[in-house]
Amino acid sequence: MQVDLGNVLDTATVHGVSRETLERLDARVADAHDRIERGREASEHGYEALNLPSRTDPDAIRDAVSRFDDPSAVVTVGIGGSALGAATLTDALESDVDAYYLDNVDPEAVEELLDSLDLASTVVNVVSRSGTTAETLANFLVVQEAMADAGVDWADRTFVTTGEEGNLRDLAEKHDLPSLSVPDGVPGRFSVLSTVGLAAAAICGHDIDAILEGAAAQEAQLSDSLFDSPAYAYGAVSYALAERGMLQNAMMPYAESLETFSEWFAQLWAESLGKDGLGQTPLRALGATDQHSQLQLYRAGPRDKLVTLVRATEREDVAIPETDLDGLAYLGGSSLGELLDAEFEATEASLAAAGRPNVRIEIDRVDEYGLGELLYAMEAACVLYGELANVDTFVQPAVEWGKRAARGLLGGGDFEEADAVAEKERLVIE
Repeated sequence: MQVDLGNVLDTATVHGVSRETLERLDARVADAHDRIERGREASEHGYEALNLPSRTDPDAIRDAVSRFDDPSAVVTVGIGGSALGAATLTDALESDVDAYYLDNVDPEAVEELLDSLDLASTVVNVVSRSGTTAETLANFLVVQEAMADAGVDWADRTFVTTGEEGNLRDLAEKHDLPSLSVPDGVPGRFSVLSTVGLAAAAICGHDIDAILEGAAAQEAQLSDSLFDSPAYAYGAVSYALAERGMLQNAMMPYAESLETFSEWFAQLWAESLGKDGLGQTPLRALGATDQHSQLQLYRAGPRDKLVTLVRATEREDVAIPETDLDGLAYLGGSSLGELLDAEFEATEASLAAAGRPNVRIEIDRVDEYGLGELLYAMEAACVLYGELANVDTFVQPAVEWGKRAARGLLGGGDFEEADAVAEKERLVIE
């Protein structure tokens, strides 16, 4: 994996950073790296996530799912970090086992999915550290009922990924369900390289050892200099550009298999860094599709964006047939992959020509190893950015406020946040 910062330098963009600025910032990166390493050594909350490549036990994950023979599908019931990491992996990799995610409580979508599945050959993974997540538990109750209506014993098709105590742990013990433990000290949005993110991949037959090996390769490159670590290079430059007003970060992979990765990145970046009036708002785009829509804004709109372009340098390809049509002959004899690469490089150059900062991230292939590299690097980049910005990367008080308000509205307790909902001012136009 490599990160190219050429198009964020002040010689290439209006609000770029100079090489001298990067050298000065590197001293702060060294201090931040020291703090991160101390946190990792002490297994402090949040920092523990960066230890997962060596601490996650892939054999334990395979053992937990081994009782489910030849499933046609796996449904992960979870929300946020309990689903997005796993979805990033299974959406990016091909498998004979279909992977689905109940990560919302839209009743029509839930019903449509359950009606479409052969529940007798479907495995259900319920993921919640606390075992009390309202959306997850509500969806699981609906799944249980659907299985009963289909004549399927839900306990034969279900395993849980949860904390050491709570409703789901009690359920697993009562019904002798296979279970995996959510690791201590790892926030959900940083849990893709743990039991939380890897269980669905294991059921789908993916090489979870290779995922962890890719992550370990990036872990080994963490150092006291941004010039020696792709992860730190990206985190440091993202921070430096935010300080210069680039308060939005458009994550734009040039591979449809990485579209869900952009969603995962959006949660990681927003929930970790959006504190105390600070942060960099993540945007989601897909190349080359969004060259024909969002690129107009990125190139000619407000100068408040960093664009992150991601691609794999190796992939399967499809030849473009020769044609006699006027104006299209230049396409014949090339390939879709060559066209996609040309679009990538044209977008990169277009942004640079307009003085808009952009970063290129490249992995060799969209495979287990490459995904492990990419996911770990983005997590480490996020942690470094948080250290440089002096925000608490691993808490999410704004999210917790909304959870308390919703629980209060449903009669789950007396929460002052629920009272604030009733006090909403209204101005309705019909």
